[in-house]
Amino acid sequence: MNSSSGQLAVLQQEVIACRRCPRLVEYIAGIGRVKRRAYMDWDYWAKPVPSFGDPQARVLILGLAPGAHGSNRTGRPFTGDASGAILYRVLYRAGFASQEESKSRDDKQRLTGAYITAAARCAPPGNKPTTEELRNCRPYLERELELLTNLRVVVALGMIAFDVYLSILRDRGVIKSRAPFVFGHNVVHRVGEGVPILLSSYHPSQQNTSTGKLNEKMLLEVFRRAKKLAG
Repeated sequence: MNSSSGQLAVLQQEVIACRRCPRLVEYIAGIGRVKRRAYMDWDYWAKPVPSFGDPQARVLILGLAPGAHGSNRTGRPFTGDASGAILYRVLYRAGFASQEESKSRDDKQRLTGAYITAAARCAPPGNKPTTEELRNCRPYLERELELLTNLRVVVALGMIAFDVYLSILRDRGVIKSRAPFVFGHNVVHRVGEGVPILLSSYHPSQQNTSTGKLNEKMLLEVFRRAKKLAG
């Protein structure tokens, strides 16, 4: 394990132990106790969800937050719900994932060249973290960006992930303003020399996939483009 891999592993233990947001700590613990009828035999993870993937990744996948009965149950990003089902199928077809599905953190799923993280690490009520909760979580993402030294592309899934990432670039002085960057599906944003390309995409939430706003083909095009851009 090289230095950055070791530091990423230590960082994920900090994420798991985080208690910065009392509302979220209480909410995810409650979900873990009550459970959903279909998952009554599961021992819910019910803690902040650590990131998952290849420490040598050239593509960073930035989501919004764990699903209450998905990642909050399994302990792995985008695992165990409809959003994850479409994402992992697409990652497999694009050559980033070792298998088409991920159902638990103990399965044999492996990512190559990609790393999945989130703007918020705890499942929020109504899938809506507050501004303060996103701010509390942001330092973990900032440290990941420093430790993932091979990054060439950041895929922001959804507007909130897009805004959080741009806020980091603005506060670091990489960009002067977020205004020139307009969110859209499969849109490439070239930030500057030596800075990963930003690729925005609709989030593979059930809300988007059930309404036809996003389908598997559209998401696959995003990740094939990400792979090409990453070189």
